[in-house]
Amino acid sequence: MLVRLLYASRAVNPIDAHMLDEILDQSRAHNLEHGITGMLCAYVDGSSFLQVVEGGREEINRLYNNIVCDDRHTDVVLLDYGEISERRFANWRMGRIDLGRVNPSVLLRYSERPVLDPLTLTAKAAAALLEELADTLPGS
Repeated sequence: MLVRLLYASRAVNPIDAHMLDEILDQSRAHNLEHGITGMLCAYVDGSSFLQVVEGGREEINRLYNNIVCDDRHTDVVLLDYGEISERRFANWRMGRIDLGRVNPSVLLRYSERPVLDPLTLTAKAAAALLEELADTLPGS
């Protein structure tokens, strides 16, 4: 059974390119082996993450438990979790979106301000934003 999980969190320390590269390297190696796809969004020099992951229910649950316990995160908020019939992010082993490079008008469609705070988004808005970003960028 496939599931999709969407969460937001705050970074304990400011997010920098090195931290994101480290997270992505770990994620891509782990996800390939465990059949997980998804996308991670953050601002370089920012303080929050927005991530969607898809895969088997057991693997996604295990991954989310690891995320909640990861000392790089705080205020982890589960925005959405549910069964899916097919993957939306199948081409993304773990894609990375630097929100600082996204056109502010895209962010304004889903957010009160052109600088996104993922913890203020509804699950529906967060999912729509991620889908729009996935449609406009190549997978990785």
